[in-house]
Amino acid sequence: MELHNVTCDSFKISWIMETRGQDRITHYFVDLNKKEDKSSNKFKHMDVPTKLVAKAVPLPMMVRGHWFLSPRTEYTVAVQTATKQPDGEYAVSAWSEIVEFCTADYSTVQLKQLLLKAEAIAGRTLPFTVFYRNQQREYFQDAQCCRMLPSVKDNSGSHGSPISGKLEGIFFSCNTEFNTGRPPQDSPYGPHRFQIQADLLFNQNTNIYFGDFYCMYTSYHYVIVVLAPSGSKGDIFCRGKLPALDRSSNCFLSCSEEEDGSLSFRHAQDVILEVIYTEPVDLSLGTVSQISGHQLMSLSTLNAKKDPSCKVCNISVGR
Repeated sequence: MELHNVTCDSFKISWIMETRGQDRITHYFVDLNKKEDKSSNKFKHMDVPTKLVAKAVPLPMMVRGHWFLSPRTEYTVAVQTATKQPDGEYAVSAWSEIVEFCTADYSTVQLKQLLLKAEAIAGRTLPFTVFYRNQQREYFQDAQCCRMLPSVKDNSGSHGSPISGKLEGIFFSCNTEFNTGRPPQDSPYGPHRFQIQADLLFNQNTNIYFGDFYCMYTSYHYVIVVLAPSGSKGDIFCRGKLPALDRSSNCFLSCSEEEDGSLSFRHAQDVILEVIYTEPVDLSLGTVSQISGHQLMSLSTLNAKKDPSCKVCNISVGR
């Protein structure tokens, strides 16, 4: 048995059958199970086809939708056939060998669907001037050669996002308080804050990509955008995997050139932006100081699971 064209929510399946009686095959039984752990590799009711019963069609056949396959998820699959005998009875073959496979990440098609949903709620924009990153004091004291280095993104957000567990970067925020126009004094990530002028990370030499849109069983939503200097390792990773955004006119994070040549910046007001910058950042380019607010750990998105039932930020394929 062979699988082909595995996507985030579908795959094609084909297998070799005995030539004798092949023209009398009327149905395929396809038994598919999510692989819960590495040792789980058995089907429930092996003698009874409990999953999909498909009429015989030319192989390879496409399997999708019926089980609402999730992206980046391990499954096991096996098949058997039913053949109509001359006396009108049916003969059912033995189950094939069990094949393990893993579905793919969201493609740009699915990410564009997610992008449209995010754009629908992004709302108005507010001006800002700095990116900032909160951590414990030790993080900045231990920074290698006084630089913050990219690390692999965790598995928070949409299960199918191609940046989770793969893209290397540094998380920054740029959200501001409506009444002050300044970054909030509270943070879930630590009492010490590094601030850097926005134009040092986001300028005419920076490409911007849409990475994810999700919520964590709350009323507010998160949007992840990626800032990658043109031609950098991060930029090469994002090309072809993530939808590119217009630097000056997207509704999440924009950078516009004014008449005097200066740059102005705006961020979406109605979503919480998480910005991933893909290159190392020298601490000497900004300042580190202690914030006066609290550590609101409940707002942390570290390995946070996306709410699969939210109609605002889920698309029809997978979770």
